[in-house]
Amino acid sequence: MNPVLQRIQGFSAAEEFLDFFAIDYLPSVVHVNRLHILKRFNQYLGRTPIPDDMDETTAWDTCKTLLKQAHDDFVGSSAAEEKVFKVFQEQEGKSISLDSIKVSLSTRTQRT
Repeated sequence: MNPVLQRIQGFSAAEEFLDFFAIDYLPSVVHVNRLHILKRFNQYLGRTPIPDDMDETTAWDTCKTLLKQAHDDFVGSSAAEEKVFKVFQEQEGKSISLDSIKVSLSTRTQRT
């Protein structure tokens, strides 16, 4: 694993990633979308792999660019619009009523 990826592997908060890569960010965006930003960053890393033998400067720059892009995706958009997580992908064009949630919950309770 590339040394840059090894260093960030132990991070848990979105702010840790953003601070490590010296990215200016909007706390209000991160507060609401932290998991979405990290998931999107991971998706971008999947499309732009960081090889083990990539030099650390290039790896750091690449990660910084991808993380900044992930953050910026949510500056003018929302989690529902970006559809990072499966729940948002499946609900496109659908609305969920409170009654359907109650039925779903009561069905689950009866099964357990």
